[in-house]
Amino acid sequence: MLYLICGFLFGLFIPYMARRFAKFMPATAAYALVRLIWPVKTVSAEKKRNNPRYQKLISDYVMRSLGYGILVAAISYGAYWQFGSEHLWWILSFIWILMLLFEVDYKTYFLPDILTFPLLLVGFLYAVLVGGIVGPAESSIGAVAGYVLPVLASLCLVWKNKDVFGGGDIKLLSAVGAWLGVENLLYVIILSCVVFGIYALFTRKRSGAFGPAIAISAIIVAFYA
Repeated sequence: MLYLICGFLFGLFIPYMARRFAKFMPATAAYALVRLIWPVKTVSAEKKRNNPRYQKLISDYVMRSLGYGILVAAISYGAYWQFGSEHLWWILSFIWILMLLFEVDYKTYFLPDILTFPLLLVGFLYAVLVGGIVGPAESSIGAVAGYVLPVLASLCLVWKNKDVFGGGDIKLLSAVGAWLGVENLLYVIILSCVVFGIYALFTRKRSGAFGPAIAISAIIVAFYA
């Protein structure tokens, strides 16, 4: 049950970490860690108490944190039954970082390198040390494909939209490729387009953060890989 507790606690802090990233990004890994632990206070406690709007934001923030806590715990529970205990913590690191990237990109339209690069590295180590979802060779090819395929797509579509894939999206797809390999990466890209299309249809927006669609799709494909 430790994974459930850790998943719930990690989920609780996702909105907090996303808010902190929004305030100090871009940053070095060391500075990011310091600011997460010791945030800079810009508003006094007295002003916070006397501001009804701030109190409502706090209430929404608490509910969002609880929602993430329950969601991450539920996905972690599913991961236990899907992958078993042997590879569980590797898979959970993949899922949890993706959930954090989901919220960070949704709130800031920014995918920080200090999250995407470790995600790629851990994915490759998982393939080398444990065997992973794919082997080391396919992990390497998947990482390269995750970078090259979006770049080629952007070159083909740049005449219509110069921001088809942002740099952060490309790095995230490269990290996902390191975890899932080339074939599953193609499924992630296709599913991401479908998820984003559904989001655009319901919100009636023609543009937005693509990272959340990649994160959702990568988690879904990982469960069926």
